[in-house]
This record gives sequence, C-alpha cells and structure tokens, in this order.
Amino acid sequence: MGETEQRPTAGSRLGAQENAGISTLEHGQKPPMTPPGKLVSIKIQMLDDTQETFDIPVRMGSWGPKHVVVKFVVKFFPPDHAQLQEELTRYLFALQVKQDLAQGRLTCNDTSTALLISHIVQSEIGDFDETIDREHLAKNKYIPHQEALEDKIMEFHRNHMGQTPAESDFQLLEIARRLEMYGIRLHPAKDREGTKINLAVANTGILVFQGHTKINAFNWAKVRKLSFKRKRFLIKLRPDVNSSFQDTLEFLMASRDFCKSFWKICVEHHAFFRLFEEPKPKPKPVLFSRGSSFRFSGRTQKQVLDYVKEGGHKKVQFPTEKAYFIAKEVATTERTYLKDLEVITSWFQSAVSKEDCMPETLKNLIFSNFEPLHKFHTGFLKEIEQRLALWEGRSNAHIKGDYQRIGDVMLKNIQSMKQLTIHLRKHNEILMELENGIKNSRKLETFCRDFELQKVCYLPLNTFLLRPLHRLMHYKQIMERLCKHYHPSNVDFRDSRAALAEISEMVAQLHGNMIKMENFQKLHELKKDLIGMDNLVIPGREFIRLGSLSKLSGKGLQQRMFFLVKICTSCNLTAFGLLSLSQMEESEEEWGVPHCLTLRGQHQSIVVAASTRAERDKWTEDIQMAIDLAEKSSGPAPELLASSPPDNKSPDETTVDQESEDDLSASRTSLERQSPHRGNTTVHVCWHRNTSVSMIDFSIAVENQLSGNLLRKFKNSNGWQKLWVVFTNFCMFFYKSHQDNHPLASLPLLGYSLTLPSESENIHKDYVFKLHFKSHVYYFRAETIIVITAKPGKTAKTSHHSSYSE
Repeated sequence: MGETEQRPTAGSRLGAQENAGISTLEHGQKPPMTPPGKLVSIKIQMLDDTQETFDIPVRMGSWGPKHVVVKFVVKFFPPDHAQLQEELTRYLFALQVKQDLAQGRLTCNDTSTALLISHIVQSEIGDFDETIDREHLAKNKYIPHQEALEDKIMEFHRNHMGQTPAESDFQLLEIARRLEMYGIRLHPAKDREGTKINLAVANTGILVFQGHTKINAFNWAKVRKLSFKRKRFLIKLRPDVNSSFQDTLEFLMASRDFCKSFWKICVEHHAFFRLFEEPKPKPKPVLFSRGSSFRFSGRTQKQVLDYVKEGGHKKVQFPTEKAYFIAKEVATTERTYLKDLEVITSWFQSAVSKEDCMPETLKNLIFSNFEPLHKFHTGFLKEIEQRLALWEGRSNAHIKGDYQRIGDVMLKNIQSMKQLTIHLRKHNEILMELENGIKNSRKLETFCRDFELQKVCYLPLNTFLLRPLHRLMHYKQIMERLCKHYHPSNVDFRDSRAALAEISEMVAQLHGNMIKMENFQKLHELKKDLIGMDNLVIPGREFIRLGSLSKLSGKGLQQRMFFLVKICTSCNLTAFGLLSLSQMEESEEEWGVPHCLTLRGQHQSIVVAASTRAERDKWTEDIQMAIDLAEKSSGPAPELLASSPPDNKSPDETTVDQESEDDLSASRTSLERQSPHRGNTTVHVCWHRNTSVSMIDFSIAVENQLSGNLLRKFKNSNGWQKLWVVFTNFCMFFYKSHQDNHPLASLPLLGYSLTLPSESENIHKDYVFKLHFKSHVYYFRAETIIVITAKPGKTAKTSHHSSYSE
C-alpha cells in the first residue's frame, strides 16, 4: 500500500504549529472546565479545505444530525486590507478569496481573474517557470473553464518575479477588495412586484443585486430600522426629501428561517462596522417578550483597531536578546533595500521602456548590472525571514541551538555576494554616464526629472544608484555590532567574525569608488538647487558642508545658503557669490553679533553669523580644516558659494512654522527651481531649519538606516497610528505597511531634537521617544526597547543596537 499524502494545514506556510486550535479567550484567561456529558466529534473544514476533528461535550438530546462538517470562513470583510496587521490573517483572507473564485462567488472580468490567479500561483509555487506553471495549472483548477485563461495567467505570473508569498497575499487582497463582488454573499428574494433579486450586506450597508449586477444600495446612515415579519424583510429608511423611495421597503424571502438568518447577518454587520463598542444586551422581561433579543456579540471594528494600535494583539513573546534584534534589523532593512532596487529594476526600467529617450548602451549598462543584485537579495531576504521564523518559534522545527543565530546566514550570503563585485564596480560608470546623458539630452533630462516627481521615487534618482554600495557599509556596521555583542565562546561568534572579515574586504575594495560617487552625487544635487551654477561639477571639486548662515550687510543680518567646497586641482571657478577663502577669525566682539565669523579671501571679506554656538563651531572646524589642507598641499584655496533670495524676503516671512510632513513650505525661495522639484531636499531643509550638514554627516547617515513598525502620535491627538517607518537620508518616511510602494508622508529630521517624554506630557506607555522642533512635536512608540543616547551640542539619536519591532 502506498502512503497517504500529507496535506498542509492552514497556516503551515507561516510555520503555525499543528492542531493549534482556535481561541477567543483574552490574554491571561483560562478555558472553562469541561462540563460533564457525552463527547461528540465534529469536523471543521478549514479555508484550505483540510479538515480537523474536535471532540466537544454535549448534553443528551442537544446535538443535531451526525456527520455534519462545519466550515471555517471569513465573516466580516474590512474595506481596507491594510488594516489586517498579521501575515497569518492576510493569508486566511487570501484563502477565502481563492475559495470564492473557485465557487463562482467572486465574479469579475477575465483580466482581473487571471491577475488574481497569478498572485495565488506565485504564492504557492514561487517565481515563474513555464513548464512548472503549466503542470501546476493542469493539476489545480482555480476557476471553472480555466484552460481559456492559462496563457494570460502565466503572462501575469511572469511579472511577479521575486515576490514573496506574503507580498502575493497582499497584492491579491489589493485587487480583490476593488471588485464589486468582494465579500458579497447573495440571498435570493423578491421585491414587491415579484421580480427576482438578490440581497447582500457589506460594510457600507445593504445591497440589492439583479443576478450579479448591483442595482441599488442603502447605506447604514440612511437606514433607520431593520426588521422581519415571517418571510418579509423590512428596511425602514430615514426621511429624505430628495429620495424617491418609500418610507419602508419590503422584500419577500423563501421562508421565515431564511429571512431571520439574513436579518441577523445585517444586525451583526451594522454593529461591527458602525458601532464604537459592543452593544449591551437588553434585560430579560419578567412576563413576556416581544421581538427578538438577538444582539451582536464581540468586538466592533473600532475596538479591534484600537486593540491592535495599543499592541494588545501581541500575545506571542518574541526573543529579547540583542542578537535577535540585530537579526531583525537585517530583515527589516533588507525589505527596504529590495524596494529601493525595484525603483530601478522595475519602476524606472518600465518607464524607460515606454519612452524613446535613453540610448540602448546606457539602458544595458544600468539594468544588466542592477537585475542580478535584485535577484540575489530577493533570495537573501527569504533566507533571513525563514531563520527569524525559526528563532521566534513560528515553525514546527525545534528552535533551540542552531536556529538562534544569524552569523551563518550572513557568512554564506556575503561570500556569495562577492561574486557580484563585478556589477558593483560598474556603478560609478553608471552614475557618470547617466549624468552625462542628462547633460547632453534635454529629452532625457525632462524624463528623469518627471520620474523623480513620482511618489515611488522618494529620494533623488541618483541616490538609488548608490544604494548597493550604501548597503555594504550597513552590513559592515551590523556585523561589527554583532561581533562586539557576542562572547568569543558563543556558537555564532566564529561565523559572525568571518562574515565581518569578508564584508570588510569588500568595503575596502569599493570604498574609494563610493567616496567619489558620493561626492559626485552631492555636487549634482546642489547643481539642481542652485540657479546659474552649471559648471559646479568639475574634476577635483569636493563638497564639504552646506547650510544656512546670516550675512552681515548694510541692511543688517540676512539669511543666506552657503556651500563650502574644496579644489584639489588648479582649476578655477568664476561665479556670482564665490569667495576663495584664505583666513577666518571669530569677530563677535568687533561686530557685536553672537556666533559670528569673519571670512577673508584674496580680494574681499564677509561677516557671517550662525544660529547657535554649536553651528558656528561646525563651520569653524570645517573651514579651518579646508584652509589648512590647501596650505599644506599648496593648492587653490577652498571656496565658499553663497545663494540669496532674489525677492529679498527675510527669514521671518517664510512659512516654516506651517510646515506639514509632506512639504516643508509652500513659499518660494531662491533655492527652488522654476520647474517642479522635490520640496524636502537637504538644501531646503537646512534653509528652513537654519542648520547645516557636512559630507561626514552624510557618510555616517549611510551606515545608520532603519526600517520597521512604529506607533506614531501627534501632540494634540489621542490615538496611536501604526506605520511602517523607513529612516534614511536624515528623514523618516511613513508607509501603511512594508508592502507599499511609496510613502504616505515624510518628516525631515535635521534640526529636530530627540528626547524622552516628561511626566507632565502624560504619555503612559513604554518605549516612547519624542521628536520636536519648535512647536512641532511627534511621539513614537516601539514595541520593544529602543535606547536613547544624546551627545552635547548634537541632536540626540536612537541607538542602533535594536531595530524597530514588528
């Protein structure tokens, strides 16, 4: 006899334990004692069509027919699938969509059907392979008469390369929720004229269908009362002078039981989606009752969302050791890095293919070197996430010993990554060739500028070209922290140290290349923000610092943007606002202006003042360093470029105090180009925050990037909002979830201070930190500890030994 095939249980893809059962108990509650009585076995059919048997006690004569199979199904379909926080929950909803397709409940056009099935196939078998796809579709029928759509399904599946099962579930729900029949359960009925119709209930209200076409809808706000009398279902509407409907609508159903069942479903949907809290049951009458005492029992949607926001759903105790948090940081930042690669390999490549604006040689140079990176890191991320699942105990495997480590995974993949060095060495050439192409082609320049305005391009386009080298620096910093944490006797120390040696070797080989690319990219970004400085990017020019200073003139102090650059060759630049520096001295006493400096060139001198003593010291240190280097090398003096508002507006007239997260200011300044341009560039932020940033700051920022879930609260709001947060380039970017392709909003952090909230602020939560600048205050809450450190004269920052928690 052959062995019977072991079918996976629901959730086994996510590592759920066998026969875990279903619990509705609050955390800490114990199940009630089993009452005496006969045990009856019942079968429950799960969403993946597997069946589980449960023994339940019943009193004599209280159990119905034998051999009944109870089906486990989705009851309430939320309007926004992003509200489903847990991957397991989204997986169960995806199974329900798959089931609805197979049973003909979720009807849609052929294109939508093929796209839905392609995401299901991606989730089940992974990346596209024509032979495997045809075999799989031959064995698995997702819809009746599937054969006609198989070519279209495979065509869509080909486009999902690298998509994880979780991402496929998310995309499946994103498409399904927009369909008219999503979550709809039809109940046959007749109207007053005897016309056959179907009634259904959704989160918005009661719907009327003729066949599968919606012909009417009654929103909950318009419904005054729902009732039934025998087979008649009654909807009493609120008075509306603009409506042609009667006060009470009547529908005839097949029987009283059908009518009552549909009425109960409507009562439950109304309570779940419309009420703030669970309705209280009516007191039982003493003598007799009139009408049904049925009430919805359970949390409403609002209560569930509030519960999730407060972190109440986190009943699983995840590991708390530092090595686990470092491993978690690798996974969360890898997700962001993969999305950054997709900006080039997917979004930019797709846009380029639709426009005849880029030479074929440049296309091949860019995409042939980025696509191998994307393919490799897709596999790397899957491996890290699988290890974390084992570490957290989300797997049937034993979690002790070898699974509570990350060094072996890092060593294996960093060694494989070395084979990609040939592609990484090409990135300097890619950056320079793209910029040369933009310089020589107005069409390509317009195309790239328009692409940068798309939401998915949340950073300057050329920054994405630097991301692979930035990621190497981040790996090195992560492995240094891991090795510092481990004792030499730790089982993971040897692999971690070997991984650090391998990545350090890669960084050393590519570091010089990266420094040149960083400087080249920064000068090109400055060029975009400065008018009339077309020859800013020349060989030998190095960026040192940019920021806001006040220049002393006959009209008093006037805010200006200054850019400190160094020349390593004998080339010269002639432009308005350029000062070749030869001497610097503090001159507060001479001019009576706090934090001021006198900067002297060969033919002129200027007096500038910083906003704070700390800012003055930063400028003093960098300017003196540049002057000393120029004297030692006998080269040209460092240069200071100044930019001023053409409309001569004072800083007080800017609208910095009205800033939003999406845009620092709606006002126009000299730093803005006449064409549309991103509003939160470093130059704009430094101008409005009256601060500065140096090349060293940029280099440190490259190594310190974070991604993960945080709860955010505004100063005057009550609730906490859970967001996926990406911290990079001195900025926090906010997403609904890590699957989103573009941020909802951003918060530039230059000038902000980071502290812990005081007792007077009444933030009675753990793991909360506060970001504030002038009157702008934000509170952020992690689900595990984040250590706050601060250095005198510098903005406080989060210690990166623990990542944002999921």
